[in-house]
Amino acid sequence: MTTLAANPPAGAVSSPQAWQPKGLAIIFLTEMWERFSYYGMRALLVLYLVHSLGYKDEDAQVMYGIYTGLVYVTPLIGGWIADRWLGMRMAAVIGGIVMMLGHFAMAVPSLLHVALGLLIVGNGFFKPNTSSMVGELYDGVDDPRRDGGYTIFYMGINLGAFFSPLVCGTLGEKLGWHYGFASAGVGMLIGLATLLWFQSWLGRAGLRPDQDSVAWKHAPRIAVWTAGCVAFVYGALAIAPAISALSVAVKVVLALALIGAAVWLPGLLAGKNKSGNEKLTAKEWQRVIAICILTLFSIFFWMGFEQAGGSMNLFADRQTSRTLGSFVVPASWFQSINPFGIMLFAPVFATIWTALNRSRFALPDPAKQALGLITLGLSFIIMFRAQTLAEAVGLVSPLWLAGAYFLQTLGELMLSPVGLALTSRAAPVRVAALLMGVWMLSNAAGNYLAGALAKIMHGTGIAPYLFLTEASIGAGVLLLLLTPILHRMLRARDISTVA
Repeated sequence: MTTLAANPPAGAVSSPQAWQPKGLAIIFLTEMWERFSYYGMRALLVLYLVHSLGYKDEDAQVMYGIYTGLVYVTPLIGGWIADRWLGMRMAAVIGGIVMMLGHFAMAVPSLLHVALGLLIVGNGFFKPNTSSMVGELYDGVDDPRRDGGYTIFYMGINLGAFFSPLVCGTLGEKLGWHYGFASAGVGMLIGLATLLWFQSWLGRAGLRPDQDSVAWKHAPRIAVWTAGCVAFVYGALAIAPAISALSVAVKVVLALALIGAAVWLPGLLAGKNKSGNEKLTAKEWQRVIAICILTLFSIFFWMGFEQAGGSMNLFADRQTSRTLGSFVVPASWFQSINPFGIMLFAPVFATIWTALNRSRFALPDPAKQALGLITLGLSFIIMFRAQTLAEAVGLVSPLWLAGAYFLQTLGELMLSPVGLALTSRAAPVRVAALLMGVWMLSNAAGNYLAGALAKIMHGTGIAPYLFLTEASIGAGVLLLLLTPILHRMLRARDISTVA
């Protein structure tokens, strides 16, 4: 095996002249199958809770929000563990195994909460580390292929997300809920096998300096970590009733403590570690703070975008005309519109971003994200009109949902892959995986608020879709105003750290 010194991460897998590193194909396929499993389960969860387990709409959406929110909290911890002990690749393998167990457990009704817990914990190990490994495939932070590479990586996510409602959703709604959940587990198994079988294409990406590729000799260590994850889930479920019994004030204090830990953790890790790294410099801290500010703005995006699995899913189920002849289209199929649009337009955006980055007319990343927020807000004008019409006349045309999902797709391409690339490029190397987890905190808060929004808005007289319009567009305009400041902070770099 070639040593790290003789082969830097990017050079191990491609030449600087290559269009993209070949290792990107492996991470693309791995992420595609993992997202197939996640979005297949996501497409079914609210419908399953309402139609099979008898949950009220608001309660089902709250559970959906708690689950999807925690799915994006655990990457902060998983990124930290990978940075300190496991390495990105080993952590991704462990996370894949734990998630696979969770998906198969979803096929057993009595294991619902255990399954959700395994999916939450496993995703924490998997998600930040596969995303960060993409960044290690490139030749330094200024490689012009990086933004395009992350957009292509994002296509893998959406290829899996496109097929999952069609496969898992059809099996779940037409044949039986648990067949749909089990098919998601099969998808995770294929993704894990792809990563392990073809990992030589990755070179040294995702490995610590003292690590070899993941092999059978690592099986005992992987088994111990996997068993620890299962034990942790059962332990968390055991104390969950006690947490539920706490007063609202105590819960708020605990939530603030967790947020405080998330904010201060990068500073705690910035001191000298076992590898002898020095503290973060002032310029590195500017980049860290800018990433955190953009994370806060992204909360508004995900609060709206994640209505797809909740209120928009129920709108498709109950207020949208879905009959084609004698065939009733499964409500979950509408969730394939967004990933189909991503696959259709991602190459266009990848070409535009790469061309702009190589020219004098590069658009600052915060401005791209601000435009994404504004575009998202426009989609909820459509949903507000559709909801009003449905309440007046009954079932409405599926074109209303299609139009809203189309605009959300454009907004997502302006915000999410750009945010991933920005975090990979601007984050100090020694806390890269951790900050990828911090970026995903915006998904956590946004997903939770997406699920809780119906209860929050209940009794206020404010239409949820109208509120989402105002919140998204307002946040986007404010971010545009802050773009010059954030752009300077993200470009702050010590001369000694420039590759």
